[in-house]
Amino acid sequence: MAKAETFAGSCLCEAVTFEVTPPTRWCVHCHCSLCQRAHGAPFVTWFGVGREQLKITRGEGVLRWRASSNHGRRAFCAECGTQLLFETARHPGQVDVVRACVPGPIDRQPSAHVHVASKADWVEIEDRLDRYPEDSASGNVDA
Repeated sequence: MAKAETFAGSCLCEAVTFEVTPPTRWCVHCHCSLCQRAHGAPFVTWFGVGREQLKITRGEGVLRWRASSNHGRRAFCAECGTQLLFETARHPGQVDVVRACVPGPIDRQPSAHVHVASKADWVEIEDRLDRYPEDSASGNVDA
């Protein structure tokens, strides 16, 4: 896969746009119940980067942060409601980005399914990626 200088992304209405400077730290599919409810989907694909690698290029004023647990918070666009980012006190200096908000390739493919103990019972995981009942073995995602 060709290495991009940056990955550009946005919310649905494009009121919030951002750039990510690679390399990403990881990319996984999260099946936790918080992601399911926040996104209205059976799982969410995330990638993680250092906070300094993310630049909001438009719409900082419409980006809203809300606590989603006692250790984490999620950011969404106040205009269209698109969920965009996640931060947790458990991984200071890291921000997780919703993969679907970045069109086109990034520097890695998803490597695992995490929080599969919480997965929707109507979803079958049919790929050969690693699966972790809770967080990944390296502690990368903790939505």
